This record gives sequence, C-alpha cells and structure tokens, in this order.
Amino acid sequence: MKTLRILLLMHVDLVPPDTISGLSAKEIEPFKTELDVWKGLTSLGHEVMKLGVYDDLGVIRNAIEQFRPHITFNLLEEFHGVAVYDQHVVSFLELMKKPYTGCNPRGLMVSHDKALCKSILLYHRIRTPEFAVFPVERKVKRPRRLEFPLLVKSLTDEGSVGIAQASIVNDDEALRDRVEFVHRKLGSDVIAERYIEGRELYVGVMGNERLQTLPIWEMTFGNLPEDAPAIATEKVKWDLRYQKKVGVKTGLAKLPDELRLKIEKLCKRAYRTLNLSGYARLDLRIDDDDQIYLIEANPNPQLAKDEDLADSAKAADIDYEQLLSRIINLGLSYRPAWRED
Repeated sequence: MKTLRILLLMHVDLVPPDTISGLSAKEIEPFKTELDVWKGLTSLGHEVMKLGVYDDLGVIRNAIEQFRPHITFNLLEEFHGVAVYDQHVVSFLELMKKPYTGCNPRGLMVSHDKALCKSILLYHRIRTPEFAVFPVERKVKRPRRLEFPLLVKSLTDEGSVGIAQASIVNDDEALRDRVEFVHRKLGSDVIAERYIEGRELYVGVMGNERLQTLPIWEMTFGNLPEDAPAIATEKVKWDLRYQKKVGVKTGLAKLPDELRLKIEKLCKRAYRTLNLSGYARLDLRIDDDDQIYLIEANPNPQLAKDEDLADSAKAADIDYEQLLSRIINLGLSYRPAWRED
C-alpha cells in the first residue's frame, strides 16, 4: 500500500500521548485501542493525524481542509456523549464526500437499535431471540408470547453496559425491577429478549460486496459458579481481575465442519441484510440442539491488538498491520451515493 495521509478520529478523552514511557498498563488501558491503531498505522509508514472529538463537527472539517487526508480512520463510538450519534459523524464525512473506514451510516443506525435490528432479521427469517421493548417512563408489562427466562439490557448501549448476572430474570417481578433499574442507571429504553442457554460465539466479517468471515471465536468460563449463567456481563468484558477469577477465555471455536459452514453462511447473509460495510463482529448463541441464534451485530468492533477481532484475524494468518491495511482498503473501495454520480 502506498503511503497515505490518515486522519485518525477518536474521542477527545482517548487521544494517546506521543510517548507512553512511565505509564502503567492500567493507565494505558482506556486508550489502548487508539494507541494500537495509531502505532500500527505509523509502522506501516502512513502519515497519521490524531484528532479528538466530543461535540464539534467543525474540528473535523478544519482537519480535513488543512491535513487533506486520503481517508479518515474512524474510531469514534459516540458524539456529544450519545452512542447512537456516531452514525451522524459518518454521515457528515459522506456529506463532505470523504472516504472513511468502517460501517456506513445506515448500517450503524440499524445495528445500534437492537429492536430494529432484530425486527429486520426476523423479517428475513434469520433466527434471533423473541423480544419486547420497554420505553422509559412506561409501565412494564410483559407480552404473553414472551417466555422466561429473559435477558434484560439497554436498547442502544453497547459493550455489555448495564449487563450483570441479575440481568437474567425468571418472573414478572424480577423483570419489572431490572427494567426500572436500567431505566434509572442508563436512562435508555430497555429490550428484554429470551435467554438462550448455550455456547457464545463471535464471528468477524469483513467486506463491502465480497465478504470474508474470520475464524469463529468462542467465549468460555473456567471457574463460573455452577448456578450462574454464562453470559458476557459488563464485568466479564472490562474487569481484568474478574476475568481471571471466573476463568474467562476466548479462542478458536471447535465446531463440526457442517455447523461451521452454516454459521459462516448465516453471518454473511445477516451482514448483507443489515446493510453493513467495512468490518463487523456478529454475536451468536448455539443451543444444545445446534440451533443458531444471532444475538447482536456490532459494526466497528473493538480493534485493539489483543482483542477478539485481531486475534481471530491472526488465526487466519492476517497480522495486525495487515488487518489495518485491509480495513483501509475497504474504506477506500466503498461506494457511497456521492461516488455513484
């Protein structure tokens, strides 16, 4: 790949310093993804401008006008503190007719709204758990068709925010209490979906028109209490000490070839159905009867060097710098409406 000018877009609080000398791993952890991507891009020989953004699109416009990047590498996951607003930043880049990495605005919008995402999947006969939405300040009343146990979580927040062992509920009183708790804590609408007991799998998908699935990854628990459900709670995702305590591991899933091919085909179909582009991670559950349930679609997933997507790519003989290069090439080759004139 030729040397490019790359605008690296990230949250203003996560801009890595030019040197991490003297910083502990705990101090680096909040901006590790941004640091890894910046180091990876510079090691490839690109000229990289780090840009922190919070609530001002003007800084993006100014950077584009002054730096004249060939592409914007998008690591922004929110705007003005609102997670679902990242799609509007990407829309702004499209309105400026500038290429970017990752997912397009429509795919971000559909995926961020878990109920909308599931409705589209169900319409296209892609299996996903039955669900109901409980808006803020509305009475909690479970539809009769929705059977326990249920997993209760935010309708729009990602990264397992607000999910704990108590998120699994088995009766209407527990459902009401948990929904009201999420309303108070996160201020967001709530989705409750039927809990699928089984294996938790992650599938990385890359591409715009032609798609590639990365090796299927699985999360396992070595020391989880016998009566605790094996779910990716907020502590499981982000608390390193807790991960060690319960023996959380992720690695290559051992699956029969027929089931593996079925999962890969399903994930490509779902990726296209949800109008995703660039790269994404699809989260699935497989029950004891090998029924596959698509739980969530996560466009622009975690891209740190030792996170699941990078590890899965490495299992496919794609090293970290090659992964970043592929993401850049997909951004440069994506054809939004402004390129179709």
